[in-house]
Amino acid sequence: MWQLRAGGLLGATSVATGAAGAHALGDRDPAYVAIWKTAVQYHQCHALALLATPMAAAPRARLVAGLCFASGTCLFSGSCYAVAWTEDRTYGRPAPVGGLLLIGGWLALALL
Repeated sequence: MWQLRAGGLLGATSVATGAAGAHALGDRDPAYVAIWKTAVQYHQCHALALLATPMAAAPRARLVAGLCFASGTCLFSGSCYAVAWTEDRTYGRPAPVGGLLLIGGWLALALL
């Protein structure tokens, strides 16, 4: 199942970005460090959620939830990483779309 590979990749990259941020963002504005930490937290949580999607009973729920978790994580966490790294909040524009996709993934598991 593709969700297992994608979840594994998201899990590995969440650890890498967490470590990179811990070392590279030490002297930054604490507000941007907090954004980075939030991105890592959502990244890790949804990597685990993506790993669990193959256990969903309905094939449609597996597909929809998996796509929502994968794309939502990239958009939400990715844009938060960009904001924290560049200290330019305009890079955060995709975050709400990513957040809605993450919510959609959870709803797909619950309702489909």
